[in-house]
Amino acid sequence: MTLADAQIHLDAWLAADLALAEGKEAKIDTATGSRSLKLEDAAEIRANITRWQKTVSALTAQAAGVTSDVTVRLATWS
Repeated sequence: MTLADAQIHLDAWLAADLALAEGKEAKIDTATGSRSLKLEDAAEIRANITRWQKTVSALTAQAAGVTSDVTVRLATWS
């Protein structure tokens, strides 16, 4: 998996999320054709965005020669 490939996947899932946010149906191309996604698929879309964001981040860090086992979390305020 290359960084460019991972970015393409991330962009596709982000586009699907945006389409749903605009009230449209989203389509994702797969190895076996295309697939329609609806609001009911929002959790799957979010999970794939998270997955591909992590992959893009890891490949970006790898390309930069950065290795780290540190997990960064954003603070949440109540």
